[in-house]
Amino acid sequence: MFLHPLVFVLGGLIALYLGATSLVKGSASLALRLGLSPLVIGLTVVAFATSTPELFVVLKASFEGREAISIGNVIGANMLNTGLVLGLTALISPLKVDSQLVRIDVPIMILAAVALLFAAADGSISRTDGALFLSAITAYLVFSVVMARREQNRRVLEEYREEAPRVSTRTGFDLGFITLGVALLAGGAELLVSGAVVIARGAGLSDAVVGITIVAAGTTLPELVTSVLATVKKSGDIAVGNVVGSSIFNVFCILGIAATIRPLDASGVTRGELLAMVALALIVLPVMWRGHVISRAEGGLLVAGYCGALAYVLSA
Repeated sequence: MFLHPLVFVLGGLIALYLGATSLVKGSASLALRLGLSPLVIGLTVVAFATSTPELFVVLKASFEGREAISIGNVIGANMLNTGLVLGLTALISPLKVDSQLVRIDVPIMILAAVALLFAAADGSISRTDGALFLSAITAYLVFSVVMARREQNRRVLEEYREEAPRVSTRTGFDLGFITLGVALLAGGAELLVSGAVVIARGAGLSDAVVGITIVAAGTTLPELVTSVLATVKKSGDIAVGNVVGSSIFNVFCILGIAATIRPLDASGVTRGELLAMVALALIVLPVMWRGHVISRAEGGLLVAGYCGALAYVLSA
């Protein structure tokens, strides 16, 4: 019964991952060509590019009237980021964070989660909410660029310099990668949402739960791969910064764009699902600020927290 939609979901996941990878390569290379520093690019351009699967899925589901999948995708992606992705990377190797900006980003991530909780409290994320979210992401980007230019820690600067994509030989190549990425993301979103809707109907799951689980797992792949690779290379600032930055972008940028284009009906998302996302974000604060190191034990705590939050969502 589920073979056909599962093929759609798998195809969508592959297309979304390849699309995000292509977009990161093209946009980062173009940004380097324009003179931006690797640190600024890593904290802004790459953070946004790795969140583009969420953007395309959110817009696709919203236009089809499946707003619960849209909002559920963001809730699930942020839960995965702060619980599973951050926890698994810490289990691979303890994460040491030296960048002051990354540490400041953790409270901003919590603020974004709380903002989504309050915005959805009345059952709708309005255009006004979307505009406020976009104002917040604009202020965050300006703040990030200013703080990145003031960063003096040589280890942090070297981390981002080593991880930055290389500049291609021609601008046309950059634009080609960007175009290919957008096309793959659009196609991947179409396949993933279509398959997920069929699975939801067949299994009797709500759109929100499908968004939090199946859809979110697919759209979070770029963050997972980026963070794991950074952890293997002992680049803790990149691993944590990628997860935290993506979670901020998911709420303020992705939902901001979607709600500004078309108000989102949030009645299909429960308060418990939103609180689970906020709770996982709150766990990160003491873990992150206690010596600025996420140990293996704390990584295990984050993974356990995610499993507990997911069990709560599924049982509700």
